[in-house]
Amino acid sequence: MALLRDINLRRRSEGNYMPGAGEYCLKGNTVKVVVAMSGGVDSSVAAALLEQQGYQVSGVTMRIWGGEALPGEGMRHGCYGPGEEEDIEDARKVAQTLGIPLYVFDLRQEYKTEVLDYFSREYLSGRTPNPCLRCNHKVKFDALLRKTRDSGIEFDYFASGHYARVEYDESKRRYLLKKARDLSKDQSYFISALSQQQLSRSLFPLGDYTKEAVRKMASDFGLEVNNKPESQDFIAGGYSLLVKATPPGPILDKQGDILGEHLGIQSYTIGQRKGLGIAAREALYVTDIDPRKNAIIVGSKEEVYRDSLIASGLNWIAIDELERPTKLKARIRYLHNEAEAIVTPLSQDKVYVKFTEPQMAIAPGQAVVFYRGDVVVGGGTIERTRPGDEIRTEKNGE
Repeated sequence: MALLRDINLRRRSEGNYMPGAGEYCLKGNTVKVVVAMSGGVDSSVAAALLEQQGYQVSGVTMRIWGGEALPGEGMRHGCYGPGEEEDIEDARKVAQTLGIPLYVFDLRQEYKTEVLDYFSREYLSGRTPNPCLRCNHKVKFDALLRKTRDSGIEFDYFASGHYARVEYDESKRRYLLKKARDLSKDQSYFISALSQQQLSRSLFPLGDYTKEAVRKMASDFGLEVNNKPESQDFIAGGYSLLVKATPPGPILDKQGDILGEHLGIQSYTIGQRKGLGIAAREALYVTDIDPRKNAIIVGSKEEVYRDSLIASGLNWIAIDELERPTKLKARIRYLHNEAEAIVTPLSQDKVYVKFTEPQMAIAPGQAVVFYRGDVVVGGGTIERTRPGDEIRTEKNGE
């Protein structure tokens, strides 16, 4: 019933609320929801929960794989790869079990433009892309919705199987993105680029559940995907086919001395230790990537740590904008513990982040997401790091 109560708050804020005997509804109509169904257990249970609660549910599925022959096709498939047809068929079976329609939309061109081309461009620039966050912002919560509307399918809300929560704050008149109750499955990081408009029409039915509970519900609903493994990677078999190979170049230490030869900058990321092919007395890590010199710079583990970064492409969710240095917690990648930091605005679209303690492997191109408790304050893209405290900040933020 939490979703129904939340829609009640949203509709009241829009002047489109009609109370009545515990029912939460739209004026003159029931609530229509489309669910992004991937064929996995999470989105399947999200659709089942909504259908159980009385929504008019339709499923939508993206066709994104371009048909390339990918390495490792016998491995567990990722989000992008030849396993797509199997996933679409699984989504069809779930829809049939639930008695809801399923529509499959061709988004191969949109996915190539917004995700694959971006992915390749970032790696060739010596940066570390975040294809999942990009896909959510540009494709799943944007292009897929536009395609759905253009096809004539009417809906009031868009739902997905993400583990996160969205709530409307009447006092702030803003939609808040919050962590999932099950912090071990929280995916708020991956949807931190969603706008207020996108959040206003988004539902996350799994935000209050654990993964174990979701699998149990899948079994109870009679869904055959209840034990289906999760996709572990962005692309089946690795991403080498998606990124044009660059020529070999030097591996340098911080003094500029040549220690070896790399296989192409697209094969390396900040913090990488394995695969360098260098014999040294101590373990060496990638500390920087210089695409202009086609060089990889390596150093000790201590040299991988940085205490600050610059981020741009900001998306503020809990606030309109950051007006002064503010103490928040920052996450520099998905599998990273949040760290205390003071976030200082440099311009409308750029902030300086100074960590209380140095953080390992801050990688340009990745997202940095800011939290206050379980609320996502906002986020942006890491542009570069600064080893020293080069910008004066207030000792204590808000």
